[in-house]
Amino acid sequence: MKSITKISSTFMFCALALGANAQENETSPLVITGSADMYYKYDFSGYRTENGYSNIPTSFANEQNSISLGMLDLAVSKKVNKASFVGEISFGPRGQGQSIVPGKDGDSFHLQNLYVSYDFTDKFSMTAGFMGTFIGYEIISPTGNFNYSTSYLFSTGPFQNAGIKGTYTFSEKVSLMVGLFNDWNQYQDLNGVSHVGAQLHVSPVEGWDAYLNFLNGHSAPDVSGTGTIFDLTTSYQITDAFKLGLNGANYKISDDEGGYHGGALYAQYAFSDAFALGARGEYFKNKDTTVDNVKTEGTSIKAITLSGNVKAGPLTIIPELRLDSGSEEIFFKKNLNTTKTASQFLIAAVYAF
Repeated sequence: MKSITKISSTFMFCALALGANAQENETSPLVITGSADMYYKYDFSGYRTENGYSNIPTSFANEQNSISLGMLDLAVSKKVNKASFVGEISFGPRGQGQSIVPGKDGDSFHLQNLYVSYDFTDKFSMTAGFMGTFIGYEIISPTGNFNYSTSYLFSTGPFQNAGIKGTYTFSEKVSLMVGLFNDWNQYQDLNGVSHVGAQLHVSPVEGWDAYLNFLNGHSAPDVSGTGTIFDLTTSYQITDAFKLGLNGANYKISDDEGGYHGGALYAQYAFSDAFALGARGEYFKNKDTTVDNVKTEGTSIKAITLSGNVKAGPLTIIPELRLDSGSEEIFFKKNLNTTKTASQFLIAAVYAF
């Protein structure tokens, strides 16, 4: 796989250089976008760990009874002829820690995206670099999600993929991406290229998009099993006001070493340009594992999240109520006794530019 990636990368960059010399200098302006977000959250149990975290263990908005920062996100992009690039960097807790770089942790910044692309034809393009993952419904930036807190499927799946991929657009309704990638979330992978992935996109009717995603590979040299994800992400803008979304995923590690499966349903209704309500219902289960012929049953969680989006120009205020329920006592009360349920309220401010 390493040789394939090296050859593909060399071919791509040679084409970039040749194409730039052969065409007129059609240059787009440098585009700068970004966001800033912060929040307050309260866990109704009153439980708080020593580092300030509360019960529900999703990726972001973990601090209990605190006015806390999300991140400052800055992105730049530019296109010259058929070649383009995207660079995106974030500062703050929401953007930190998704990528594991050997020998480094605790950096004050995080690369969200850094990649280059080349359009060989109107139908075929290639991209190489570090990219937000193609797996799943939700993304790291709060500007891309209706809910501020994230789902369990988002938190347990990949955040980003470093690699090289090619995309072919068969028509306005069908396209296919195939790529070779590092291990999840690593833009410096000492184990080498280890994953192959693909995405089939179909748009049956206007307003309806569906993505069937696949990712397979070894997570580390000391893991004997191979992990395989099948992921379906789809959304349908039924009317100008009403939107439905669905995310389903199954991740299995061979040799009964674990994994997960689950689904999330999203429903959103815009009462006006300034106000919308949305609900996310989800089910998530860790797969059973067998070690030394001893089987351990995985826990499952059901959750519902109710969010509002109140918009004032580029500013969105998100009040949110979340209720989680586990198959076992995986949450805590303030007195440290365990319980099967957890609930929280938060209010977030997200500014996009």
